[in-house]
Amino acid sequence: LPGLIENRETLYFSWDCNPDFERMLLRTIYRMRRQKRRGTYPPTRLVDAGTILHEMRLHKGEEEVALLRRAAEVTAAGHLAAMRSVRPGMFEYEVEALVEHAFRSRGAIGPGYPSIVGGGANAVILHYIENRSPLRAGDLLLIDAGAEVEHYYTADVTRTFPISGRFSESQRQLYEIVLAAQKNAIATVRPGATMRDVHLRAVETITHGLLELGWLEGNLETSIEEEAYRPFYMHQTSHWLGMDVHDAGDYFRGGRERPLEAGMVLTVEPGLYVAPGSKGVDPRYHGIGIRIEDDVLVTPQGHEVLTSMIPKEIAEIESVMQRPAGEESCHSFLATS
Repeated sequence: LPGLIENRETLYFSWDCNPDFERMLLRTIYRMRRQKRRGTYPPTRLVDAGTILHEMRLHKGEEEVALLRRAAEVTAAGHLAAMRSVRPGMFEYEVEALVEHAFRSRGAIGPGYPSIVGGGANAVILHYIENRSPLRAGDLLLIDAGAEVEHYYTADVTRTFPISGRFSESQRQLYEIVLAAQKNAIATVRPGATMRDVHLRAVETITHGLLELGWLEGNLETSIEEEAYRPFYMHQTSHWLGMDVHDAGDYFRGGRERPLEAGMVLTVEPGLYVAPGSKGVDPRYHGIGIRIEDDVLVTPQGHEVLTSMIPKEIAEIESVMQRPAGEESCHSFLATS
């Protein structure tokens, strides 16, 4: 190690990856500083390589956007295969296998992260990955799964749909709130906006919906200020996306949330999660978990939803679920809708 870094002015190093190596590096630099009279010097500047590499990953070039488009197309095939094949009595792991088979059969490396396939109340668990419960008629199924393609670029998509093929009235009510929140949040994405702007737009829409349902008391402004929505929507709306599902890149600059710029890619994924036994909530809503997630490219003029080919309107989903299994092409969906 000393021979690699001696008499170098600057050492670029990625911290928080290997604590043992980091300790060894610092001990080596300390020893070299004590031996300067022998004519060898340690680096005088230590620079976090992430300050350079993470910025490069945050701003996507044309080739990177093309890879993310491919990841989106492959991911669409997996989600459509699930919508067309799911039936009551199947197990979550069967749906997971079906989705990931669609990914790999189209040349993907595999899933970009552990797939979440949660039926019924399992959808209320944010990072549920057991995927081993049977699917029950009348429940919703939440699938959070994205394909990873060449050079490790991944999609990150969530869809929620009825196992029996039709939304119940209570499911439809909550789904429409989440869908409106996602659409409103996506409309906020443009150069100069921030992730906080996107999140607050989703929060505003969801809180308004919860007030209309009678689950919250007071007015919209107070409910948002007091975060009264958090028992039902407890996570952020967006994160960076690229070579990793939660990709590298700073969210703040100089203590302020950084503005979005053309070439950045983020997710937009609001949700509603009603835990079994939730107080003050009609039992017919208990155990319903809904999340809708798309991948959004910031463009010079605004935004582009890279995963827009995957159905999320209620009528679209119910139509797709009436078609025979095996018609997984997102192009055939677009052509016949």
